[in-house]
Amino acid sequence: MICSVKQSAKLVSISSSSSSSSDLFRSRSSGLSFRYIKPRCLIIRSISATSDSKDCLNSVLNKSLNFGSIKGLWSKKYDLKRNECKAYEADRSQPIDENIELTDQQTKAEAAQKLKIGVYFATWWALNVVFNIYNKKVLNAFPYPWLTSTLSLAAGSLIMLISWGTRIAEAPKTDLDFWKALFPVALAHTIGHVAATVSMSKVAVSFTHIIKSGEPAFSVLVSRFILGESFPAAVYLSLLPIIGGCALAAVTELNFNMIGFMGAMISNLAFVFRNIFSKRGMKGKSVGGMNYYACLSMLSLLILTPFAIAVEGPQMWAAGWKTAVSEIGPNFVW
Repeated sequence: MICSVKQSAKLVSISSSSSSSSDLFRSRSSGLSFRYIKPRCLIIRSISATSDSKDCLNSVLNKSLNFGSIKGLWSKKYDLKRNECKAYEADRSQPIDENIELTDQQTKAEAAQKLKIGVYFATWWALNVVFNIYNKKVLNAFPYPWLTSTLSLAAGSLIMLISWGTRIAEAPKTDLDFWKALFPVALAHTIGHVAATVSMSKVAVSFTHIIKSGEPAFSVLVSRFILGESFPAAVYLSLLPIIGGCALAAVTELNFNMIGFMGAMISNLAFVFRNIFSKRGMKGKSVGGMNYYACLSMLSLLILTPFAIAVEGPQMWAAGWKTAVSEIGPNFVW
């Protein structure tokens, strides 16, 4: 009696009689023989419903082969069949074309998104210019950069607390692990923020930002020599104009001040480590960009406050406040 199982175009034959010389292996117990052509796995799609074929198959599986899983019968080296997956729309039965043209509505949505990002960049740049101008005015009248840095962090933290309290912005859901991961980021942010403010108190704002424009060079050097990352030669060559421009600005600066120069350099290095710590430690943290920066400012405020009191102190602030009021008068916004 002979029974057969078909799987696609491949045939597996099981015979109770002696096989020919083309059989690949023989069962010692019952003289059964197999002939197969590299199938991926044994998939029994359909079997004739006759009782003879069922009895034959059961007899072979139970007495002769004696294996627990049909899947394990075939070696991995015969894994030849490939699967192809395609995405389908809900109301269509054809695959989605990868090169399909966007509709007018989708094009308008993409254009609006690009415009929105452009507005964000322009607003950020404009506010940064205003911040630097007023920061320099404050430092000229009240030359205490540690307190100025602390107050700027406090103002930003207060604005975000009000936004969360009034539901203008949704408050983030944080835990202890989040604040632990944020601490090294906040520490580097604090150092960079104070160093930049110290630099602006000693030199012109333009000179500080020229030196701070060398931050990409610091980022590449730190990534190369500390993190072991490698970059193409074009990346290193692109740093030459940046480094050369910073060096030229430092040499030709009329009111050069070493404290101001070193403050800008320390700020560059600190912000590079801030970015590295942020990428490594904050992976998987579900906190949005604005809320993330708000939490960063609050933690930096807690770190900076005791150091500001130790370095400058209330007595210096009180004396400096009297001097500033006597020079500029009661007009605190100008």
